[in-house]
Amino acid sequence: MGIDKGSRSLGNVRTKKRSAPKSENLYIRLLVKLYRFLARRTDASFNKVVLKRLFMSKNNRPPMSVSKLASFMANKSGKTAVVVGTITDDVRMVDASALNFTVCALRFTERARARITAAGGECITFDQLALRAPTGSNCVLLRGPLKAREVYRHFGRAPGVPHSDTKPYVRSEGRKYERARGRRHSRGFKV
Repeated sequence: MGIDKGSRSLGNVRTKKRSAPKSENLYIRLLVKLYRFLARRTDASFNKVVLKRLFMSKNNRPPMSVSKLASFMANKSGKTAVVVGTITDDVRMVDASALNFTVCALRFTERARARITAAGGECITFDQLALRAPTGSNCVLLRGPLKAREVYRHFGRAPGVPHSDTKPYVRSEGRKYERARGRRHSRGFKV
């Protein structure tokens, strides 16, 4: 038996993670330069986490709504909310007076920015945050819901096997599609 010279040779399983962003966005590239410096020159783990999240793909930087932002920041007066992603508006949120705090994010949708500033809050960028809080002091680092994407409903045990809640990929929703065998007792069996 020879020794596998691949990445898993001699029992060393290599963890693969990004060391630079794939994005060619100049703004993100400049932020990476800034936070690489801060991560190296400060002892704060905040900067290392922000840098790691700047490397992430867009799917791994899920958006966060202003309503979630308000609920996470309740009872945290005087602190800055930090999201490495987009802040979006939530039309279901009627009273936006709770948004009177500073928010730092990569992007804000137009309506989200308008609602935060109208409530007396402030929208800042990461380069402004680096000047205000180079070590991330008085900052609350938040993330949007990663598993909220529709694609996650299709992951898991195969649809149709017992105790599976996985959503099947169906050509079309309706009376004629995937309603026979396995879906009712009169057609063989029902799961």
